[in-house]
Amino acid sequence: LVFACYLWSADSLSWLGIDGGLGLWSKIGVAFSVAVMGGIGINTAHEMGHKKTDLERWLAKITLAQTFYGHFYIEHNRGHHVRVATPEDPASSRFGESFWAFLPRSVWGSLKSSWELEKTRMQRLGKSTWSIHNDVLNAWLMSVVLFGALTAIFGPVVIPFLIIQAVYGFSLLETVNYLEHYGLMRQKTASGRYERCAPAHSWNSDHIVTNIF
Repeated sequence: LVFACYLWSADSLSWLGIDGGLGLWSKIGVAFSVAVMGGIGINTAHEMGHKKTDLERWLAKITLAQTFYGHFYIEHNRGHHVRVATPEDPASSRFGESFWAFLPRSVWGSLKSSWELEKTRMQRLGKSTWSIHNDVLNAWLMSVVLFGALTAIFGPVVIPFLIIQAVYGFSLLETVNYLEHYGLMRQKTASGRYERCAPAHSWNSDHIVTNIF
């Protein structure tokens, strides 16, 4: 990420055999290449976010800082896992819903849900919602510090790069979300609660090789 900011902002890259700086298409290529790394990073953050130790959970939020998607740490574990494959889950795509209709609904819905979850937790702890202990705020703060530092070092010219790589990076996550539960819905039981989540509610292939990948 840091090296890409240098490549994007440098006026002279003669040591790489390039006259002047990168051209427009090269800059776009760098942005999307780093964005893919950011998207894969979200998958790593997802795994660390499920761990019990505080260090690994903090590493999850640090990893999400690149894509400005720190609230995923909250929403996925405490929102998505509870409401998966129900109409209440913004990250579960509906039958017949296109990806482009799903994307803004999932992005905004997940952000809103994570904020509500942390607001409720803060109130239960007797603390202000705007406390640094709010995991949505401290996760976003990591992104603000990261983006601010890179902008201060390399100049405002890197802002378009940071936006492109973040948006495309978290869009890769939403592509996975779109596929994982497409059209699958848990039914309500006689008590009015949703049935327990089962393998039938996710498009997974539960085998060793696919799990490794």
